[in-house]
Amino acid sequence: MSPMPSLQKTSAPQDRSQGRSQTVIPTHRDKVAAAGSELIGGPYGRRAVTGTGQLTPVRVIALVAIGMFALGMVQKLPCYNWAWFRGTTSQYTHACYSDIPHLFSGRGFADGLVPYFDRLGGDIPFLEYPVLTGLFMEVAAWLTPGGGDTMQQEQSYWLANAGLLMVCAAVLAVCVARTHRLRPWDGLLVALAPSVALTATINWDILAVALTAAAILMWSRERPLAFGILLGLATAAKFYPILLLCPLLLLCWRAGKWREYGTAVLGAGGAWLVVNLPVMLLAPEGWKQFYLFSRDRNVDFGSIWLLVSQRTGDAITPDQANLYALLLMVVAVGGLAYLAFTAPRRPRFVQLAFLIVAAFVLTNKVYSPQYVLWLVPLAALARPRWRDFLIWQACEVMYFVGVWMYLAFTTSGNAKQGLPVDGYQFAIVLHLLGTLYLCAMVVRDILTPEKDPVRQDGGDDPSGGVLDGAEDVFVAGRAAHPARHAAPPAEDGPRVEWGTPRS
Repeated sequence: MSPMPSLQKTSAPQDRSQGRSQTVIPTHRDKVAAAGSELIGGPYGRRAVTGTGQLTPVRVIALVAIGMFALGMVQKLPCYNWAWFRGTTSQYTHACYSDIPHLFSGRGFADGLVPYFDRLGGDIPFLEYPVLTGLFMEVAAWLTPGGGDTMQQEQSYWLANAGLLMVCAAVLAVCVARTHRLRPWDGLLVALAPSVALTATINWDILAVALTAAAILMWSRERPLAFGILLGLATAAKFYPILLLCPLLLLCWRAGKWREYGTAVLGAGGAWLVVNLPVMLLAPEGWKQFYLFSRDRNVDFGSIWLLVSQRTGDAITPDQANLYALLLMVVAVGGLAYLAFTAPRRPRFVQLAFLIVAAFVLTNKVYSPQYVLWLVPLAALARPRWRDFLIWQACEVMYFVGVWMYLAFTTSGNAKQGLPVDGYQFAIVLHLLGTLYLCAMVVRDILTPEKDPVRQDGGDDPSGGVLDGAEDVFVAGRAAHPARHAAPPAEDGPRVEWGTPRS
């Protein structure tokens, strides 16, 4: 592998110079989207003018996201009314479990304890969430009215959190809709995703997901410092967003964008420190709890390691699972580097971002149902095809039902309600295969960019910011030989040329 000085371009100069502004309509390009649109009157008219009037694409997507979030809240009504408070099995048989009301009392918010500073009773001495998530939980506790019995307080705490999380869901959908300027309707994939409605109020993950989506939007607008700050805040709420710096490093390496990458890293590190440093200095034991809990946590629901352990009958210790997961992530990063440097055209940022987070999800020692939220915006941007997105979502919904039915089976005693072990293992396999299928589609788009639905529209990397249309300065393998063209000309789009040596 050797540096190649400006061998090729991955740009579509006619787009960038002429400012092509035709919005991509999914019902014109996607058969599944066109078929689904029959429910609301059929495909968008070819003579219709987009972006006019009050209901612009972004506003429609925001309203749909709020509506779907509200439907998710309705799905939790059996638990809100009684199942959270009467035993354990009912909240599983109704598939409406949430950590939020249980942790109101279990983590000291009901007693006015300060996260990270005040010690808790029980096995976990301090709150086991990252600092920004802990602050979010505390703000929701401040908004929870006092008085009433424990059940009423927990209901109020869940409602307070749901209101704040609904804002996060709307921000998430809007950021995805605005990331690809000519493809705002891709945000509808996020807004209508059933997994978002079902899992958004299980835990607080959507806070980090919304911040990550906002960071990607800032990167697409060539604002690396804002990207870094938002990514640092997202990492202060959940660990996984920091993974995005890995594919960004590889792509900036190939394009020679070191200054922008350095700015992003400094912004991320600074924002993370601003949030964490006060707690780190004033309550170090409480601050460490999240990292200790993550390290020492046993192999848990949804993970490939639980599947292996159950099928073989051999227990996998936390240390073993950590080691295996780390080794597989190293292999995944190696594969990502190979793709980044040898693909015939530089991969789009969100394609590699999706792959690295998917690898983390697949190899982690736990897969809580709400972890699907991490992948939803990245999937919508990396592979905006309704068929593939819905296949993956169907697998995730099946897993969502499966995990709760399995927990119902294990907690129902002699009644044996729910799904036995073999059925739950099948649900895990569905989740793994669905995610791997979407990964395979993204990898195929990277290796054969003419099949990438985003690039078929004549663009290069609309979420790439400074990478969009940049020349390559470091490539290897097939990428070292300039390619002739990106794709055959689309019916209503330009041919994308690249690979012309600089004269």
